[in-house]
Parts: sequence; structure tokens; C-alpha cells
Amino acid sequence: MEFVLVFRRDHRGNAPQLEEEDLLMYRKHWQDWYLSLAARQRLTRAVQRWDAKGFTVSQEGVTENAVAIEGLIFIEARDYTEAAEIAADCPILLLGGCVEILQGK
Repeated sequence: MEFVLVFRRDHRGNAPQLEEEDLLMYRKHWQDWYLSLAARQRLTRAVQRWDAKGFTVSQEGVTENAVAIEGLIFIEARDYTEAAEIAADCPILLLGGCVEILQGK
């Protein structure tokens, strides 16, 4: 089954800030994680990058999102349990972010 993993993170300044060396390690973790998914043939589409800033439109007007989508990937997994196992090692979790898992139809 195909799932989409949506990476979200709070941009209001509450998230931990990384020093330069830690930032390099964080980026390396992303690269290693993504390449391991590719090597295991878990990726079903090319990676999608998004602007970290987003907006919500409601009857009250337009407001800037505090927790925005940073990116998403499409993966192949047997079920939600396996998709959650894949998401559990996602680097976004190191900065207080989260991974939303949605199954394709």
C-alpha cells in the first residue's frame, strides 16, 4: 500500500535551535534516512519539498500557520504499523516535529 508521510514542525520559535555542527549532523541524518528508504525500495515517488511557511483560510480570515508542512514523501508499506515504524526514525522528530501518516486510496 502507498502512504504519504507529512513532516510538520512548529515555526514559532519553540523548537530547539541547532548549532552549526548539529545542523550538519541533522542534515546527514535526513540524507541517510532517505537513502535507506530508497535502498529498501520504499519510496514510490520523488521527494516533495515545501516552503516552511503556510497559511490557513477560515471564516475568520487568513492566518499564518504555526505548525507548517516542511515536506512529504510517498512510501510503500504493508500497513499503518509498518509505515509508523518507518516514520519513527524520521529526523524531524529530533526537533520536536511530527510525522503525519496517510494511506492512499
